[in-house]
Amino acid sequence: MEKMGQGLVQIFWGDGKGKTTSALGAALRACGSGFDVHLVQFMKNGASSLEEQIPGEIKSLKKFVNFSCKRFGTGGWMINEKNKSDHIKKAEEAFEHLKNSLNEDYDLVVADEILYAIQLGLLSEEKIISLIKNKPKNKELILTGSHKPFPKIFELADLVTEVKKIKHPHDKGILARKGIEY
Repeated sequence: MEKMGQGLVQIFWGDGKGKTTSALGAALRACGSGFDVHLVQFMKNGASSLEEQIPGEIKSLKKFVNFSCKRFGTGGWMINEKNKSDHIKKAEEAFEHLKNSLNEDYDLVVADEILYAIQLGLLSEEKIISLIKNKPKNKELILTGSHKPFPKIFELADLVTEVKKIKHPHDKGILARKGIEY
């Protein structure tokens, strides 16, 4: 029996806090409804086996038997184009994994931070456009990230939500807090 008749494309982007949180909220709802969910994280540390480096929300979702995730990254931020070729390689690996995931038994696939990978020049916008156009019709796909809009990608999506910052604790020098921001 097919669980999901029509899979749509959702996008959460903008300069505000909550893009990944929104996507993981949808993942939580899907898991609780019996859907199989896979999270692909772009530009993370790639250390999916190190439990202490996995954020609390993913630890919680991993308690569901129908949730899985794979993280890709170099272990550091790309600053001033430093090690850009290494970052491109990891983004390409993540993208290939994402494409393959859409052809597996998942109902919902989340591509976390993929839009930042485009913004930083690690992936081309054309690859994401092709991915959306060739997505199986019964798969839900969520894309997150980026402070920059991508009108060609947004046009293909079924839901586009801009997460806009009005005020943020970081503006007052308050650092990210465990259990709240990560």
